[in-house]
Amino acid sequence: MHGIPIGLVFAIYYPILAATGVPANLAVIVILSRRKCGLSMCITYYLVSMAVTDLLVMITVVIFNRIAGIYFQLSFLSLTPVCSVRNSINFAVIDSSVWLTVAFTFDRFVAICCQKLKLKYCTKKVASCVIGIVSVLCCLKNISTYFAYEPIYIIDKTPRFCGHKIEYYTTPEWAAYDWIRSIVTPCLPFILIVLLNALTVRHIVAANRARRRFRMHSNGENESDPEMEKRRKSIVLLFGISGSFILLYLLYFVTIIYVRIANIPFSSVSDVSKSIFIVQQSGYMLQLLSSCINPFIYAGTQSRIREEIKNGVTYPLSLFAKMFRN
Repeated sequence: MHGIPIGLVFAIYYPILAATGVPANLAVIVILSRRKCGLSMCITYYLVSMAVTDLLVMITVVIFNRIAGIYFQLSFLSLTPVCSVRNSINFAVIDSSVWLTVAFTFDRFVAICCQKLKLKYCTKKVASCVIGIVSVLCCLKNISTYFAYEPIYIIDKTPRFCGHKIEYYTTPEWAAYDWIRSIVTPCLPFILIVLLNALTVRHIVAANRARRRFRMHSNGENESDPEMEKRRKSIVLLFGISGSFILLYLLYFVTIIYVRIANIPFSSVSDVSKSIFIVQQSGYMLQLLSSCINPFIYAGTQSRIREEIKNGVTYPLSLFAKMFRN
């Protein structure tokens, strides 16, 4: 971003992100809700819930927070009470998106690595319970955030914008809350997803070797394995979602760790703080990109979803052509 005004980058990037992410997530929600993609109900529940939270991230964080803050600075959204509510909602939907990704990763880990537990855990009933519990806990966790802000300006006796109270940095209660919030999201989810994927990869490699030796010993030749082919699509979907999460959250994760350990004062005007600010904002941009790119991962890894998208695009065109001919 050096040599280019940061504000200009934000003004271009976030509208493009919203214009892409909102219709993409809406399309995925509609397609998956029709249940014609050949996925199990358990996987469908998780993917729909993730698409819904990603859509909320696009609306609340990208549109009502970032874009509104750039183009409509003194709108109704800048009132301090509204700003505080917006920040609480922003944290809640981001937390939900992150932890639902963790829940989906754990569900696929159980399905692939724990065959005995799979029958009891990988069901639509358990999936719906997990999704509900994660969503409620993420909302409850971020209620306290509303009380951490105070007005930055008083314009015509109206409180505008919101910044952290002095007590947020000085009292041990708020300091502990801030540390816990950083650990719960994104540090712990990032570590869990990396760990679960590492264990899943190790199990897959070992299982493939054992199954290949067994089939070669039984058949005398290395034939195609229908069972492994059936599991392949689920594995590709898992690694696509969790892999993109790891890559897009890596910079944000490293920045959080570095700032916490080095205790960098963002309010400082030093070159170090400016550089960290740019890195931090780049991490935020990649973090939000994760909520935009997931629908394309679904479509890229699942042929049935691509077919539904193609049908959805061609149907209005064929209908228009039919009306034109009539």
